[in-house]
This record gives sequence, C-alpha cells and structure tokens, in this order.
Amino acid sequence: MRALVYHGPGRISWDTVTDPAIEDPADAVVHVGTATVCGTDLHILRGDLPEVKAGTVLGHEAVGEVVEVGRDVHHLRPGNQVIVSSVSACGRCRPCHDRMFGQCCGGGGWILGNLLDGTQAEFVRVPFADHSTHRLPPALPLDDAVLLAEVLPTAYEVGVRNGEVGPGDTVVVVGAGPVGLATVAIARLYSPRRVIAVDLSTARLEAAVRMGADAAEVPGRMIAELYDGPGADVVVEASGEPEGFVLCTRAVRTGGRIAVIGTPGKPATLHLESLWRKNVTISTGQVDTSSTPWLLGLLRFGRLRVSPLVTHTFGLDRVLDAYELFSHGTTSGALKVALRRE
Repeated sequence: MRALVYHGPGRISWDTVTDPAIEDPADAVVHVGTATVCGTDLHILRGDLPEVKAGTVLGHEAVGEVVEVGRDVHHLRPGNQVIVSSVSACGRCRPCHDRMFGQCCGGGGWILGNLLDGTQAEFVRVPFADHSTHRLPPALPLDDAVLLAEVLPTAYEVGVRNGEVGPGDTVVVVGAGPVGLATVAIARLYSPRRVIAVDLSTARLEAAVRMGADAAEVPGRMIAELYDGPGADVVVEASGEPEGFVLCTRAVRTGGRIAVIGTPGKPATLHLESLWRKNVTISTGQVDTSSTPWLLGLLRFGRLRVSPLVTHTFGLDRVLDAYELFSHGTTSGALKVALRRE
C-alpha cells in the first residue's frame, strides 16, 4: 500500500510500505476513506515529539471501511463504516474504566501515528478495535465525521468541559485554528454571554465569526480591556504557543478557569507572582474521545454545525501538498484539510 512515512525532523515521503495485517485478536484493519492532517503532525515534523521514530506512518484521524477483524472483535464486521478514534482504548485498565481513554495503561492512548503506524495511508491497523472505533451513520458527511476522530472531542473535553463553560460566561479562545474554532462552536451550546476569539490571522478571525464568535480580534485592546476590567470567566489556550498561554493569564478573571488545549512545542512561563492571589484554576489534558458518541448525536441531528472547518480537500496521494498548505494555514486560510481516497 501507499502511505505517508516520517523519516525524521523535516522529512516525510509518500512511499510504498507493507500492508497492515491483524497482529492481535482485538485488531481490525480499516480501508481509509477520509483522513486529515493535524497540528500535532506538524509538531512531529518539526521534531517536537522525539518518541515518534523514523519509519512511522503518520496520522491519527480517519473514517473508513472495516476490511478485516481479529477473533476477539465482537462489535464490528467487514463492510462496516467507522470513525477511527485518535485515541485507542484497551477497555480493561483503570483509566479506561474511568473513561480516561487518553491515559490508557493497557497499551492504548495516543498510539496511532505516534507509536504505531497511523491513518495517512490506504489502510490502517486499529488496535482494540471494539473500543477505538465508532460506527458511522449513513447520512453523516465524511468531512464532518472525520472531525469526530479528534478535533471535536478535544475542543469539548479539554476546552469546554475542563473550562466548565456555563450560562452567562464570558469565554475567550486564544488561537483560532481548527480546535479553537471547534471550541467556539461547542461553547455556544452552553449559552455563554459572549465568546471572543483571539488570533493573529485575519483569515482565521473571519472564520471564528462564521463559527459563532461574538467578537474576533488580534491580541491587544480586547485583552487589555479584560485585564483592566472584570476579565473572562473561561479562557481556552488553543494556540500551543507560550505567548498564547501568557495572554490567557492576562485575560482570566479572579476565580476564573484556564483550559489548555494547545500542544506546546517549547516551555511556557507561568507567572505565579501575578496569578497566585487570583484563585485561578488551570487545567490541561490529553483528549479521551469518551464524548464522541454524544458529539456524533449532535452532528447527526443538526445541533452542531462544523462543516466550515474543512476548507480544503486533496486526494490521499497528494498528502505532501496538503501538508504544505496546512503548514501555512494562517496565510493560506486552510483549517482542516481532508485527504480522500479516490
């Protein structure tokens, strides 16, 4: 089969590799129909995640068709259309029993495109398939469905839920990339007083307004007003940049919450000298994808509109072009880039 192979920092190629096969009775093999490129893939390419070894097939978001299952897979059969979760869950360990699948200590967690070959390929082996896939309703568009692999659960679980967004809150989202924009859309379900998006990219600020932000501005006046005034009840850090985290600490009110979604590639400064007296709660998190069935229902019944997040599509064999466009998203206007089997 053909797949995107990582060769070390700054080097990827579209290569012929060995077809995946069942290695464990709980495995399934999925024929990838639609995959995407994630910001975390760019972090890998920059060398920010040294645990990813040369020779790994990248990617951890996909939908596709089951073509083979192991003997211990009971809820899937060949021909099923599924969402492949970015997080694998053994279903047996204590974290999995607590629905903290991202912390699975039985061999799961974030392993696809990280410790094991991933989804930017024609086929992918999915470990713990009964617990790591979700059946796809026939009417759900694939470009919406693939967002359930990681983007939407991350925005909800690590941003909105950890931040405890509630009615009447002022919510600030720092970073209007795909996950930040998904956070804007999902936060609106909780009747906040207003949702403010902050980013340096004009194109992404315009996208934030389309996704439901009440205001979208570059850092500056808005943050200064929040700092000098009442502050925001919830601030979501979705940029992954140290400067973005500092902005969050300036925007949050006394007694407020900062929810960190962004994947940092370098250290960020925590100014405890100015925060210690503010009773601020800071949360971080690896997505669990335990909310995927709930989010799937929201999409299926029209309660959540996320189609604008997918801005570009490529054939799977043009994944190198997709990486190039996505890596310049702040200027190209690219948000999620879909890779479709043709």
